[in-house]
Amino acid sequence: MFRQAKWDESLLIEKHREGRIGYVPPDPLGDEVSLKIPEHLVRKELNLPSLTEAQVIRHFVRLSQMNYAVDLGIYPLGSCTMKFNPKLNDRLASNPKVQNAHPYQHHSTVQGLLSLLYQLQSSLAEITGMDEVSLLPAAGAHGELVGVLMIKKYLQSKGLTEKNEMLIPDSAHGTNPASASMANFDVITVPSDNRGMVDFEKLKGLVGKRTAGMMMTVPNTLGLFEEDILKISKLIHEHGGLMYYDGANMNAILGRVRPGDMGFDIVHMNLHKTFSTPHGGGGPGAGPVGVKSFLRDYLPVPLLEKKGDKYEWKHYLPNSIGRIKEGYGNIGVLIRAYSYLLTLGAEGLLDISSQSVLASNYLLRKLDSNFYQLNHGKSYPRKHEFVVSAKPLTRKGLSALKIAKGLLDKGLHPPTVYFPLIVDEALMVEPTESEPFEELDSYANSMNELAGKSEEELASAPKNTSVGVLDEAKASHPLSIRLSWKK
Repeated sequence: MFRQAKWDESLLIEKHREGRIGYVPPDPLGDEVSLKIPEHLVRKELNLPSLTEAQVIRHFVRLSQMNYAVDLGIYPLGSCTMKFNPKLNDRLASNPKVQNAHPYQHHSTVQGLLSLLYQLQSSLAEITGMDEVSLLPAAGAHGELVGVLMIKKYLQSKGLTEKNEMLIPDSAHGTNPASASMANFDVITVPSDNRGMVDFEKLKGLVGKRTAGMMMTVPNTLGLFEEDILKISKLIHEHGGLMYYDGANMNAILGRVRPGDMGFDIVHMNLHKTFSTPHGGGGPGAGPVGVKSFLRDYLPVPLLEKKGDKYEWKHYLPNSIGRIKEGYGNIGVLIRAYSYLLTLGAEGLLDISSQSVLASNYLLRKLDSNFYQLNHGKSYPRKHEFVVSAKPLTRKGLSALKIAKGLLDKGLHPPTVYFPLIVDEALMVEPTESEPFEELDSYANSMNELAGKSEEELASAPKNTSVGVLDEAKASHPLSIRLSWKK
C-alpha cells in the first residue's frame, strides 16, 4: 500500500558541509564566448547548503514521494473529474514542433499547429452544439469570466444596462457567483427543491426585467440532471436574458446531449477535466468558450479562422471583450485534448459518459448501508458523480472530515468534502470512467470500514502522511513557507 514519506526540509540543511559540491557542467558557451552579466545583477553569495549530487537527488525524490497523483491510485474528487491521463497525449504534446513554437511567430510559419487547433475548435463546437469556439481561456473559471463579460458587453450593446442580475442555483460551483461578481453583476441565488434541482416555481418569481442571465451546471453538483432545463432556458430567454453553461460536469453527457440543444447560449469546457489533460496542483488548464452565432463578435481576440486552405488569427471583432490572455491559449493542454478526441472518436465519447455514470451509481450503491443517500423524494439515477452525507455518523463523533482523513491513512485520496454547501456533512464522489470494479470495491470497503470506527480511533488521523493532524485554525491563516538558511 502506498505510504507518503515523512521528510523534514531541515534535514537537508543539516547535511551541509563546506566544500561539498555536486556535478558542475562545462560552460555551454565554450571557451571562445563569454557571457557578460551586469555586475549589479551578480550575487556575491548563494545562500544554499553545500551538498553532493546524490544528496540533492535523494531530497527531490523524497519530495515526489510525498505527493499523490492519479497515476498512483483513484482520485475521486467530486466536481473535479481527475481521470487517468493517457501517456500518448503527453508524448504528442512534447513534440518539439509543439513545444518550441513561439506564441507570437507569424501564423504562416505554424500552419500545421494552427490546423490542429482549428480542428479542435470545430470538434468542440460540434460536441457542445455551439457555432464558434475560442481556445484562449486558461481554465474553467477563466472561461466563466469570459462568458459573463460577453453577456455584459452584449447587453450594453443592446442598451439593456438595467439588466444587472445573474441567477445562480444554490448548488452551483463557487466560481459561478465569483465570476458574475467580478463582472459587476448582482448575484441572485435560486434555491433547490426537494428533488435537488432548481425550484422552477421559485425561479419564476426571481426572473424579471433586471435578469441578465442564468449560470447552470447540467448535471448539477448533486449528480442530477436538471429535468426542467428546457423550461428554464425558455423562461430566461423570454425575459431577454442569456443562458450560461458551466462545463465542469460534461463527463456525464458526452455524446448524448449537447448544451446548445438545452438552450444555452454560452458554454465553457474544462479540457483539463473532461478531455483528460493533467491539472493537479492548480494547472495548467484550458477552458475554451463556445457561443451561438449571434455572440461570435463578442468573443475575445484573437480568434483563429480558416481562409481558403490557410489558417490565421483575426485580431479585430467589432464587439469583442478584448484580449484576455497573452499568447493563444495553453497549447500543450489543447494538443493533449485533441489527441484524446482523435483516439476515442464519437463512439469513445459515448463510452466515457456511460462508464462514468455506471461507475458512479455502482459505487453509490456500495455505500448505502453507512452513508445517507440523498434521494430527494425519488430515487433519481446519479450521473458522473454523487453526494452522500456522513450526518448519520455524527451521533458517534465522526464527520465527513474524519472519514476523509482516515482515507489518507489508507493511502487513498478522499472525495471532496463539505460541498455542495446545501448538504450537511457532504462527501462528493466522482470515480470517473478510469477505474475498474476492483478499485471501486476497494474504495467502498475502505469508506465503509471507516464508518464503523469510533471517534477515538480516527482522532489522530492521518498518521501515515508526511504531514499529520493540522491545527485547523492556524491552517486557515497565511503561512510563511520561506526557508532561511545561514552558514
